[in-house]
Amino acid sequence: MADTPSQDLMRYDLMAQEALKGVVRKSLEIAGKEGLPGEHHFYISFRTDAPGVQISDRLKEQYPEEITIVLQHQFWDLDVSEKGFSVNLSFNKVPERLVVPFSALLGFFDPSVQFGLQFAQGEDAAADEELEPAQEPGTEDAESPAPGEAGGDVVSLDAFRKNK
Repeated sequence: MADTPSQDLMRYDLMAQEALKGVVRKSLEIAGKEGLPGEHHFYISFRTDAPGVQISDRLKEQYPEEITIVLQHQFWDLDVSEKGFSVNLSFNKVPERLVVPFSALLGFFDPSVQFGLQFAQGEDAAADEELEPAQEPGTEDAESPAPGEAGGDVVSLDAFRKNK
């Protein structure tokens, strides 16, 4: 008689996902306080339609479901909390303030060291409360970071889950 795995009532998948989001939070905290060291830079993908995400109507129209932003040379006012982050970027020379709860994350990638994380979305993803309202965008005008396709090894939580 084959052993059947018991149901995961502990929800280790959600615990692992939250722990990995802690890696993103800590990376953003370092970047916000000290700047990006060396060649480090981040590609961050997130759901634009997730609860708590705050972006302009213009960006929401252009990216109705998801967007990838690049934090490298031209970003400012990066603020990080337990629930998420906010940052000012420029898209086509128009400054934008983005507010992103960690629950909206789809992916995080640092191509300088080929480090990446991929996050599950949907009913298995833990929901965070909404963040505080966004502040007005700054007046600085930085060049638009061009979201690009990033390669490398990505850690997917699905790889840790047992097939049922």
